[in-house]
Amino acid sequence: MTNTLSILSWNVNGIRAAAKKGFVDWLDAAAPDILALQETRAEAHQVPATIRDHPSYYTNWNHSKARKGYSGTGLLSKEEPLAVQHDLGIEEFDQEGRTLIAEYPSFVLLNCYFPNGGRGNGRVPFKLDFYQAFFDKCEAFRAEGKTVIFCGDVNTAHKEIDLARPKENQTTTGFLPEERDWMDRFVNAGYVDTFRLHYPDLTDQYTWWDQLTRARERNVGWRIDYFFIAAEAADRVEDAFILPDVMGSDHCPVGIKLRV
Repeated sequence: MTNTLSILSWNVNGIRAAAKKGFVDWLDAAAPDILALQETRAEAHQVPATIRDHPSYYTNWNHSKARKGYSGTGLLSKEEPLAVQHDLGIEEFDQEGRTLIAEYPSFVLLNCYFPNGGRGNGRVPFKLDFYQAFFDKCEAFRAEGKTVIFCGDVNTAHKEIDLARPKENQTTTGFLPEERDWMDRFVNAGYVDTFRLHYPDLTDQYTWWDQLTRARERNVGWRIDYFFIAAEAADRVEDAFILPDVMGSDHCPVGIKLRV
């Protein structure tokens, strides 16, 4: 690995669908050192071999045990991680393959596809409980003296600047006060939103757009995909970025440049 790592995260909205939309060509061109994937919707054996057996990457996959073709996460890494953990170790939160945790010599990376609040906001309590379990996991690593980085589809826009229509979405999951409060809790505990660290006031920066309304064409979106890093290591983040021109999903990739 180089002295600066490129780490990307992308909710691909189905890895098999993404493979048909040029995913491998994009991967070869972007060539991140580490790529965290969410909403893969596939078991490992269902991931196209061009991705699963890519010659440049060690790959790991987690899938939903509760529902086929739902949720799921993946991790592609040029350097083999020291250890990879599937899930949080709590049965209630481990049925949908939402978490992959990879340990490297100088940091631990938690890749997570956080739950959506669901239709009618019926799954918001589960989502908030998941946040708590995930937070506890991060803090446990941090207590061991490890540099914690977490990324993925957090499924919540933190501030009004992070979505195009904040006033219209006050009662919509993804921008509910209790969901945004959890984002505040992470920040107050010393986790830094890497994008806002570098671009605190930059507007119109989104990572997800509603496909049904063709919102991407008008850039009416939400920033719900994030990289957070423990504050004590925030100075190692040389840059953070969003790649809105990368197509193939209703989300776009986000990333950081990390000094190691």
